[in-house]
Amino acid sequence: MTTGQLARLLGVSPTTLRSWDRRYGLGPAVRANGRHRRWSPDDVAMMRKMCHLTATGVSPAEAARLTQRHAPHADMAGAPGGETLLAAHGDDAEPMARHEQAGSGLPLGHVRLECRGLARAAVRMDGREVQQRLREAVAAHGPALAWEEVMAPALRAVGRKWQSSGERYVEIEHLLSWHISTTLRHRYVESSAHGDRRALALPLVLACPAGEYHTLPFEALAAVLADDGLTVLTLGGAVPPDALMNTVQRVAPAAVALWSQTRPTADLRLARRVAATRWGVRGARSSSPVLLCGPGWRSPTDGSGDLRHVKSLREAVRVLTEFQRRCAPVR
Repeated sequence: MTTGQLARLLGVSPTTLRSWDRRYGLGPAVRANGRHRRWSPDDVAMMRKMCHLTATGVSPAEAARLTQRHAPHADMAGAPGGETLLAAHGDDAEPMARHEQAGSGLPLGHVRLECRGLARAAVRMDGREVQQRLREAVAAHGPALAWEEVMAPALRAVGRKWQSSGERYVEIEHLLSWHISTTLRHRYVESSAHGDRRALALPLVLACPAGEYHTLPFEALAAVLADDGLTVLTLGGAVPPDALMNTVQRVAPAAVALWSQTRPTADLRLARRVAATRWGVRGARSSSPVLLCGPGWRSPTDGSGDLRHVKSLREAVRVLTEFQRRCAPVR
């Protein structure tokens, strides 16, 4: 296999493979005609191991040590560019991490190893590894912590990189967003099907106002609520006002949560209209409190008890849980 073929197989650039060879001696055991790289099945297995380790957050230098320790072709000290070169760079784990952040990597700062591994897989455009990292994070920590400490920091880093690099990193943001959405929705569906359902409880309605398409934070909220056994009805992004009003009248929600990422989509008039909507049979009509979520909203200034502004995922979960548990079951 040529270097280009291996790079396509692993989802990395040929430059990355050459860099790992030059820095750590992770090259093919045999070179055709003395110069041209040809990667054998053992070489491919070794590089798969290297990619897997870096995707889990291990520094490239440490990943190279571990990979060479278990390499199929044993005597790395005798291989050209092997142990001697690795020893020359043996203590460069931290400088390498700084190099990645300043160059092709993402400006993550102090984050969990799972977040660092997720970001590295995203930068390599390794969709399979991105999905695996996300599944493992949600399985290990639950959707709330996985969102707050793994997914959201990686997304913010991509956003910062995109702003400073023009359009170069937009494909990474799309890849990461798509896989995060897939993971959160899968958790929501799975929890809704197998969780401790309160089948008779009034649902919690989650929606974004017209013009708002940033749905990932709300998908995280839906996954966390479903994980906690609450009944949730999600309408997604850019819901027309009349559609939202019709939904409130039809399903009589315990509460309505509206997400706005930006000021232009934070329609306070719509929020008040939803809060004032009456539903139920004549003589026993009621209304639904409205939760304003996201950085687009300003705190309501009218003191209305039907509008409540929350500033974090945890606060939204606590308030919505309280709203649903207050409602008596209906037949």
